[in-house]
Amino acid sequence: MERFTRILRRLSDEYPEIPSMLQYRNPFELLIGVILSAQTTDEQVNAILPELFKRFSDANSLAAADHSEVESIIHSVGFFRQKARSIIGTAAALVREFNGQVPHTMADLVSLPGVGRKSAGVILLHIYDEPAIIVDTHFGRVARRLGYTTARDPLRIERDVAAVLPREYWNSASMRLNYHGRRYCFARKPACPSCPLNDLCPSREPAQDGTT
Repeated sequence: MERFTRILRRLSDEYPEIPSMLQYRNPFELLIGVILSAQTTDEQVNAILPELFKRFSDANSLAAADHSEVESIIHSVGFFRQKARSIIGTAAALVREFNGQVPHTMADLVSLPGVGRKSAGVILLHIYDEPAIIVDTHFGRVARRLGYTTARDPLRIERDVAAVLPREYWNSASMRLNYHGRRYCFARKPACPSCPLNDLCPSREPAQDGTT
């Protein structure tokens, strides 16, 4: 735990602000954006969200949307047919079961079409400020390299990190390890020489002169 605390302290200095990388104005917009972000980039999703929410600004309007119109708007994000079904289905579930509002528990969130634990964690963290460990590819990669898990399965990674990190640190760790994976800890060739965690990372690559 002591090393993890030092890591988070350094990451806090490196990333003092940790906003969502998806653009949104309310809980409904973030929920739909998170569903659309599966297996694509946040940039691609942000590019189509203004047009989507111009046409469908709330759960009621999206629940009544024509599938083909939604598909044409979100076509560029990939898997657009399945995602159109998911976001229309989620909007319908919000209207039917939650009075059009985004629920605030993990169990209710994961009951929505297209919403898994990672997506639910994003909502809990950014909308409700509830503790959540959000395991995406960046978080998992950094957690493995730092030695806090050997798992590839997201649920196993979440449990391994939760076992060593108190709940009050979950949100900070979720966002800052994600940011770190994007800025330094790349999948193919991590930027170890310039990484602020170099001396705390058991997976760091040796310097070119042979030192570590």
